[in-house]
Amino acid sequence: MRQVVLDTETTGLEIEAGHRIIEIGCVEIIDRKLTRRHYHQYINPERDIDEGALEVHGITSQFLSDKPVFADVWEAFLEFVNGSELVIHNAAFDVAFINSEMRKLGSRPGEITDYCSVVDSLELARNKHPGQKNNLDALCKRYNVDNSQRELHGALLDAEILADVYLLLTGGQVTLGLGDETQSSSARAGVARLDSNRPRLRVIKASIEEMAAHEERLDALEKKSESGVIWRSRSSEIEGEVGV
Repeated sequence: MRQVVLDTETTGLEIEAGHRIIEIGCVEIIDRKLTRRHYHQYINPERDIDEGALEVHGITSQFLSDKPVFADVWEAFLEFVNGSELVIHNAAFDVAFINSEMRKLGSRPGEITDYCSVVDSLELARNKHPGQKNNLDALCKRYNVDNSQRELHGALLDAEILADVYLLLTGGQVTLGLGDETQSSSARAGVARLDSNRPRLRVIKASIEEMAAHEERLDALEKKSESGVIWRSRSSEIEGEVGV
């Protein structure tokens, strides 16, 4: 199963007022594992950015002045997301803006739902945590996802954070599982390797008194068991195998 976690930043909140997308960030998940593949693009909206939006994401018109327009990047974007299940927090907002941009291209692309299905992680969170705050920051706190670098909103950073949150929210894998060559398999599995030059461990044998108490305990168990005591039958097999 291929999923793409997606986020956008815009010039403002209202499509009706002519606001447009200025950044798209996407993170790929395959079979509930992050793959390190992503799509990220800044976009020149060919209009001013609202002060309120600027305070949220900090992306200025000057920064975007030399970036491509949506018509120049939509094919690469569509190629990345095509056939996937999009995971979006408050999906109605981002989907509406993407569809608005695609409509401006004329009759060619259609709508994003012609190419992808959509899952709203905000709706999932509200169903799982009714009556609680379910914005991305609140979910990060609830699921112990590090969002310390999120001083301002950014599409790619928010998509990366949402990917971790979504996998925890839906109860699954959150570590890198595909293409993660930076760690050995034992390190990824959490296996601690002991120093081969460490001192040998002491072998402490049971005392005569402890052995006698053990046999008394086995006698008591054998009286209550119809099939005998497994420890004694296994001990006999081992003694036969080693010729004792």
